[in-house]
Amino acid sequence: MRMLKKLGRAVAVATLGAGLSAGAMAESTVNIGFTGPLSGGAALYGENTLSGLRMAADEINADGGFDINGETYKVNIISLDDRYSPAQAATNAKRLKQESNVPAVFVPHSGGIFALQDFNEQDDFLIMAYTSVPTVTEKGNSMTLRIPPTFDGYVKAFTDYALEHEGKKLGMGGATHEYAKIWSSMIEKAWTSKGGEVVANNPMDYNKSADFYTGVSRIVASEPDVMFVGGASEPTGLVVQQARQLGFQGGFIVMDQAKIDEVAEVAGGLDMMNGAIGVVPLSVYETDAAKNFITRYEDKYGKTPGSEAAFNYLALHGLVKAMDMAETTEPKKIRATMNEAMSKLDPSKNPYEVTEVTEKGGFVTDTTLAVVEDGKIVQKEIENQ
Repeated sequence: MRMLKKLGRAVAVATLGAGLSAGAMAESTVNIGFTGPLSGGAALYGENTLSGLRMAADEINADGGFDINGETYKVNIISLDDRYSPAQAATNAKRLKQESNVPAVFVPHSGGIFALQDFNEQDDFLIMAYTSVPTVTEKGNSMTLRIPPTFDGYVKAFTDYALEHEGKKLGMGGATHEYAKIWSSMIEKAWTSKGGEVVANNPMDYNKSADFYTGVSRIVASEPDVMFVGGASEPTGLVVQQARQLGFQGGFIVMDQAKIDEVAEVAGGLDMMNGAIGVVPLSVYETDAAKNFITRYEDKYGKTPGSEAAFNYLALHGLVKAMDMAETTEPKKIRATMNEAMSKLDPSKNPYEVTEVTEKGGFVTDTTLAVVEDGKIVQKEIENQ
């Protein structure tokens, strides 16, 4: 009977995915879920997100785990591929909750997040939302935590800079997934409200195609001063590359999902990106916390991390800190402790120095803007931030 009570209190040990040794399986384990694109055009984006979670989990476990009421727990990440499909993300989340009793599911796309918000409060799990769509936390879902800053700040800053420095004519070639549609709608509205003209609007499926010549050629033919592009970094790089090959010489507004340095690797170098406006890449940050994280990530994975890895890394450390402080794996109590937990998180585990969570569930982070000038990424100040 005592053994049954103990098992009832513990979070279920992983039944999905391999990776724990027989010895580790005997330990008390908190399963943390992930559903995201691990195949298809956005696979690199999904893997980059997951790498941050795995790095945080490895560190937590190597440090001996964490304590809940005198019992030591380790972290086990259970990852499922949803191929960027909201319906599959919902199916995965149901499976993660029912089979592995996860208190939280990390999701790196807005379509999946909105799908999970239909039932996560009832099913009692936190959504760890890696998306900058503002409505994710404006909907009033009490069990959603939005990890990056909202993109409405990016829309205003990027639009203002492009209109001032690049020209008035915008050709739109963003992606077709839900997140990109929302971004596109907002930037079109902002652009035209400030006197700009949209001369082409040709969204493309960044997740299924590797040849964007037809769509890009239609945009280039409209002779824009600026192109709006963006989905995952890898296909965005192909769009930029093909635009240059078709003779486009203007600037780019790069949706925040894509990172300038990662886009440049695919496009053919930063010289191909001159005039591009986007989020400041983590690699450009000069803070000790960011540099420390970059060094450790490069040692572990052999490549420079992007913001997907860094934000999800700090979010998992914050989540575990909240469980430790709340002395429970109950999602509602974890959520109630998140703000305090982030304020007390070890700076070495917090590359973006997030120390506050709003009442609506948003991690508080400054909006940033970078521009590629003469083949170099230059950070710019944003007025009225």
